[in-house]
Amino acid sequence: MAVIYHSNYGHTKRVAEAIVQGARTQLPADQARAIDVHDIDWAFVDQADLLVFGSAVYMGSVTAEFKTFMDETSKRWYHRKWEGKWAAAFANSGGLSGDKLAVLQQISLYAMQHGMNWIGLPLMPTGHEATDLNRLSSFLGLMTQSLDGPPETTPGPGDIDTAIWFGNHLAKTIIKHQPADSRP
Repeated sequence: MAVIYHSNYGHTKRVAEAIVQGARTQLPADQARAIDVHDIDWAFVDQADLLVFGSAVYMGSVTAEFKTFMDETSKRWYHRKWEGKWAAAFANSGGLSGDKLAVLQQISLYAMQHGMNWIGLPLMPTGHEATDLNRLSSFLGLMTQSLDGPPETTPGPGDIDTAIWFGNHLAKTIIKHQPADSRP
């Protein structure tokens, strides 16, 4: 499982690391990694069963750096290298809405162009407070909010706990759909 992300200030990186933390409750540590778009390990990404894409939201879209990563995969798209892999996504913004849905849709379309299979976030919201799970009521993928604060404190506890839950769910999904002889 490769969690590929771009983070300007560390907030989106924190979410990526929480997803990996959740995945590692099901997978060996060396099978789940957070990978910054500036330091792509293409060998790891290409062999991963699941690619989780994450970006901060800028002007209603993924960041320019994340879009550059997407464009760099055009030869993989052409040769269908990721066809049949699993895909999921997360979006982080400062605003409560912050156009996160538009980013999840953009990434979902990108994954569909690669011929990937999408995994959403099937978690009912537990409420709308900062400590609640899936408080932003997203089902296409994970949405988190970074308020005005350092990445050590925001996104808040509910969003981070939802990211951990999401990582665990994603790992369970790919384990469930692996051939029996290749399960960890």
